Amino acid sequence: MLKATVVFFLVCVLTIGCSSERESVDDRLDTARFNGEWVLDAVDADHEPMALEISGAGADVLAGFLTGAAGGRTQPFLESEIVDGELRFMVERTFDGGRKVRADTTARVVGEGLRGSTTRNGRTWEWIGRRPDVIEDHDDGSWRDGDPVVLFGRDSHLSLWRDLDEGKDGEWRATDDVLHNIGSANTLATRETFWNFRLHVEYRLQENGNSGIGLRGRYEVQLYDDHEKPPGIHGNGALYSRITPQVNATKAPGEWQAFDITLIGRDLTVVLNGETLIDKGRVDGLTAMAIDSRESTPGPILLQGDHGPVEFRNIVITPLRQ
Repeated sequence: MLKATVVFFLVCVLTIGCSSERESVDDRLDTARFNGEWVLDAVDADHEPMALEISGAGADVLAGFLTGAAGGRTQPFLESEIVDGELRFMVERTFDGGRKVRADTTARVVGEGLRGSTTRNGRTWEWIGRRPDVIEDHDDGSWRDGDPVVLFGRDSHLSLWRDLDEGKDGEWRATDDVLHNIGSANTLATRETFWNFRLHVEYRLQENGNSGIGLRGRYEVQLYDDHEKPPGIHGNGALYSRITPQVNATKAPGEWQAFDITLIGRDLTVVLNGETLIDKGRVDGLTAMAIDSRESTPGPILLQGDHGPVEFRNIVITPLRQ
């Protein structure tokens, strides 16, 4: 009788131990579903799409980056944890002058996606997360020029463009073959959308000037007066907050400069004033200026007009076809 009792006790202990270990493994596997890249679309809120990347969930070191919550930059997690299946993290950005913006996020895995919310400066918006679109195209030498489209040139006006924002107190004007903003102007978007292309843009900034060119309405190539400064991930010609230029080819403020940008699939090449800044760099996700998250569809060219005075001329896009 004693022997049978001991055997029964051992079986119970082993069963409970195995069950606990199995639950722990299952929990880790379930938590690991947070890992990877996500795009986040706001639900019933006026907020741009965001991008999220998570690593280490279910392992020892939880880390990640969030794009678009505290300004347009890609910000690392400063505090993060997963408690009872809920991911919690915070990002923060310090602006010039010391002003800080903090954004707190919570999320859960729901089916194959995420469901969560982000709070910034007392405002909360809910969002749904999904995996980024798969894009098969590559800059492999097989793409050929289509018919160029002059988006703005000699004797042009603004008929090919539309205001994207509302409520800004500035405006865009076409004067002497130059497109320029007056005051804090709305973002301009082409009425036509584009997929793979080569884009030629000439621009001029003043000292400390700042603007941007949005590709497919999702990826910002930064325009910035950083003449004679080291190249930076937020500097002139950068894929904003994602790809740092190899060199700085920026001219002095007040001079006309020329970008030649090629985007095929997620392969980005940026040439400034004849020098290659980015050579087939991979676009890993949304950046500042993103207006939608459907990366596998054509999108407009955008011009940023609310970061100070900027002038554009000779804007020509050449669609690429196989």
